[in-house]
Amino acid sequence: MDKFLIAVVMILSILLFLCLVRAIIGPKIADRIVSVNMMGTITIVIIAVLTVLLDEGYLADICIIYAMISFLAVVVLTMIYMGIYNKRKEEGEK
Repeated sequence: MDKFLIAVVMILSILLFLCLVRAIIGPKIADRIVSVNMMGTITIVIIAVLTVLLDEGYLADICIIYAMISFLAVVVLTMIYMGIYNKRKEEGEK
């Protein structure tokens, strides 16, 4: 079971790196926001797997706190993006 969980963490780490690449080269801002959200979700899953692998209960608390922070970060990024989008839209109409 330990080898399987280690393999899962390694695969998730590779996926996390690919999401980082997408966040950097994403052609649109929406792609970047989605990839940042995906990075947060993958990080939460990695912490949850490490909770089971290391048998440390406090990591589950860290996982929950990280989930809340990740959610708030995506909401803030989306609000900033919508503000910029609306501003550009108003300038284009003038």
